[in-house]
Amino acid sequence: MSRTSDAMELREEDIAGHVGMAQALLEGFDHAPRIGTGAGGEAVERSSGIGTRRRFRSTTPGLVTRRRVTPGAVSLIARVEGADGDDALMSPLQATVLHGLRRAIAIALAVAENVAEQSGLGDLKRANLEGSLPAARRGEFAELLAAEALVTLYVFGNAAAYFMSAHVPEVAVEVGEVEEVLIDNGQTALHGALWELDQKISAHGADDAHVVATVAAFAESLMEKVALRAQTASRLEGFKAASWRVEADDFTVSGFSPASKAKSTTLTMTFKKPNEVVGNHIAKYQAMKLAKMLMAYDFDRRLNPFAELGGFIFTFMGDGAPGTGKTTLIQMMAGLISEYCNNAGYPFRYQNLSTDNIDSYQGKSGQNAKAFINNIIDPGVIGFGTIDDIDQLAGKRGDRQSSAGQLEITAVLMESFAGANTVVRGNCTFGMFSNYPENVDDALRQRAGARFLVDGPQTREDYVDILYLLMGKNHDIPLGDHQVFEAQAIKKAVAASFEGHSKPHEAGLLTVYNAVQEKIGALDTINKLGTYLKAIQEADPRFTGRAIKNITDAVKVRAMDFELPDEWMEQPDLFLFKGYDEKKAMIEGMRQPITVEMVVQEINRYADSEFRYADKSDEVAIKNAVRDMQRMEAAKKRYLSGGAE
Repeated sequence: MSRTSDAMELREEDIAGHVGMAQALLEGFDHAPRIGTGAGGEAVERSSGIGTRRRFRSTTPGLVTRRRVTPGAVSLIARVEGADGDDALMSPLQATVLHGLRRAIAIALAVAENVAEQSGLGDLKRANLEGSLPAARRGEFAELLAAEALVTLYVFGNAAAYFMSAHVPEVAVEVGEVEEVLIDNGQTALHGALWELDQKISAHGADDAHVVATVAAFAESLMEKVALRAQTASRLEGFKAASWRVEADDFTVSGFSPASKAKSTTLTMTFKKPNEVVGNHIAKYQAMKLAKMLMAYDFDRRLNPFAELGGFIFTFMGDGAPGTGKTTLIQMMAGLISEYCNNAGYPFRYQNLSTDNIDSYQGKSGQNAKAFINNIIDPGVIGFGTIDDIDQLAGKRGDRQSSAGQLEITAVLMESFAGANTVVRGNCTFGMFSNYPENVDDALRQRAGARFLVDGPQTREDYVDILYLLMGKNHDIPLGDHQVFEAQAIKKAVAASFEGHSKPHEAGLLTVYNAVQEKIGALDTINKLGTYLKAIQEADPRFTGRAIKNITDAVKVRAMDFELPDEWMEQPDLFLFKGYDEKKAMIEGMRQPITVEMVVQEINRYADSEFRYADKSDEVAIKNAVRDMQRMEAAKKRYLSGGAE
């Protein structure tokens, strides 16, 4: 079956060509540290000629088999072997660590070689060896060597962390900041990193579990240090823009972004059933549909038929007053996806980006946001990412109250949700939620492809239902003349909700709508609909081409106005486990025709939300301006009176 992927294959023969060098580095080399300080530990002396075989321990009493060696002597094989005291055999976990390190080094060298050939460094190296390197290109040569070192170190750390992730025990090891980061060239960089890793294992690797934890922690710290250094380094554009995939390990190198295993997260939240979400009919209906859409993702093709056919919601925004049910909606959607994934045996990953991710350290907030994005978009999992209270988390550009960390998060989210390199495979979705969406940066808000108005209970029946639900069972109060949850019958409620958008709700938009209809009549052609859109743009300049795209995407979602049958989720063989083309054909057979009414309703739904945000934003700005004027007036009076108060 074919595979859709934007990564180049890193061939096994390319990796195998560097295994010998990786093995030699693990066996031993000498390194004189320039920046780092040694741990003062002991290293095991290896007998001449033994090579990579397990060391022998003498049975002769009193024979010394260990001695202190210089701090620069590095033998990671000996260091890892020595973690279990006097056991004469290498443990399975030690072998796993060493194999993982050797594989990580070989992959790093293979990627660095690939980058060097693409950047022209390979030619410059050959010219340098021959003594024919032009003096004018020595500066370029040094920059490319430094870039090679950073690439080598990052890929090594990335791969090592990836290979250790499945074996990390529940022990905590604090390795501190990586110091010996050398950028002379790739091999020198590896010497420095492996020397420091040897020192860390000497200090923390008291047993096999602590060795694994130390290697994993060191790899993460190395990646962080190198990624920060790379922000100001040159000649890295080619590496940042490309990606390589190692098929045998299911490992992808994608610039300075950490790879992750395709494993689920353990959810501890309280899940909610759909009937426990009272009101919010359109938001609930779209969330239920989206949960099933995600399950159509094909892990072999790495693509979702809904993403190809149109109608897949990659990003959405849920807004409403406090207490209207945004958290409940998140709990419902996460619960549905988790249940469906459990039935199918798919890995599911949920994560929320919270204010805890805002960091005072420059660049760290952006790194936290990027790690969140990468964790969710991992093509090996079904992902659901939420950003609750996004108005507090992501800064509004031009707002003096926005911190540098908040602005970093805004930049990452904007690039990730609709940037030049954004790839929508259909395996994940992101929900942004806010009580005050008018405080969200306009450009970021417009990157939300769908709008979920979370307005809570509205009708008398809604309030009876929510009271009945929250009262629980521990009482004897009679229900009275009421059919519980009948008002929450989703199809009936959603049809009424959509029909309610046949005319705008916001006063400003209604004025535009009526004026256009009086001038050109019913909006029943593409030409008239376009005229209405232009009139909206004249009333609100923020209504741009991105808004039109979001509206047409919403119309395509309406064309997919059906829920995949519950039995398809309960019995995966009926749909989920079928081939991509068959799943696509089954979905196409259920697609509905697009009507004028759908288009008008979606224009009004989207434009209503923009007018609502603009009105609130303007009102807040006016109140703040009035307050500033009042303060200035009071200050003038106090100043003129001599400042006695």
